[in-house]
Amino acid sequence: MKYSVVAKKDAKSHAVEEKIKERLQSSGWIYDKAEPQLVICVGGDGTLLYGVHQYLHRISEVNFLGIHTGTLGFFTDYTEEELEECLHDVLEKEPVIFESGLLKIKLDNNPNPYYALNEMRVENIVKSQIMDIYVDGEFFETCRGSGICLSTQAGSTAYNRSLGGAVIDCGLSLMQLAEITAIQHSKHRSLGNPYIMMENRHVTMKSETFDTAILCYDHLNVPLEATKEIYCEMSNRKVRFARYRHYSYLRRLKNLY
Repeated sequence: MKYSVVAKKDAKSHAVEEKIKERLQSSGWIYDKAEPQLVICVGGDGTLLYGVHQYLHRISEVNFLGIHTGTLGFFTDYTEEELEECLHDVLEKEPVIFESGLLKIKLDNNPNPYYALNEMRVENIVKSQIMDIYVDGEFFETCRGSGICLSTQAGSTAYNRSLGGAVIDCGLSLMQLAEITAIQHSKHRSLGNPYIMMENRHVTMKSETFDTAILCYDHLNVPLEATKEIYCEMSNRKVRFARYRHYSYLRRLKNLY
């Protein structure tokens, strides 16, 4: 089996990384950073997101496993204290593969799409951002405020949750639209609540100018200068998580608070 390790840049995670390499290589596994079959992410959810984007070019050929040494580990299945159990399971068991869809984001002035496991956000901290929202090509509402967040089921527990969005149960493939610090007054009203929609919807955001706004997708961001339209839909690309033991979604949720 070919594998690689993506680790958080701290001493604790580095020590776990070295133990993993020593144990797996002594068991005949091959460390292959270019073309791994299993990517072991050591850290927290941020480390796993980094690993997903590092291997986005071959996402259908890679499985991911998370070991928690950080502050938040919703995507991780083991803690550093359970490292020996984790390595035993990896070497002795066949994993169950759980797939989570990626959100696809296209800008009208860039032919190359962006992808997000958790969410995409349009954020403007310089001035109020005005944008029109279309769902399946039909005008839905005009938003005024700091921005908008479109999350996946996986991302419902992340930034979306801090906006008062709903946590979506595991196995439901949905998107959720939530405004960021929306401006509501007598001259302008928008929905004012998160909107949960089917996975086959597509959402378009249009504005006369996004020049002072940025597009955030997972932990990454790009400026939106000269962009007029942003198109989002669930893609057919999926992140594959290798589950070597049962770890319930409710247990993951309870770890958040």
